[in-house]
Amino acid sequence: VTDPIQVGFSRQAMIGIRAEGDLIALGAALSDMSEVDYVVTTAGSFDLLCEVVCEDDAHLLEVISQRIRTLPGVGATETFVYLELNKQHYNWGTR
Repeated sequence: VTDPIQVGFSRQAMIGIRAEGDLIALGAALSDMSEVDYVVTTAGSFDLLCEVVCEDDAHLLEVISQRIRTLPGVGATETFVYLELNKQHYNWGTR
């Protein structure tokens, strides 16, 4: 797994999205964005969660305010900026 910081992307964040309408269409629109590397439909406070990888805070602001919040069906967002990545493993094995 490539470390985004090592290739010039210093800002990562998880964005919680409260949506109205078609979650499948909204999930697909988020998935089409190059900055988005993870999208899940959830139950609970948020309808969707997406992880973004950006060059810096200005890039993150542009992605949130001009691209994600303008998508049809987005009611509200909450952004969780990553301060430190404590653990990320993909070694759960095969079945």
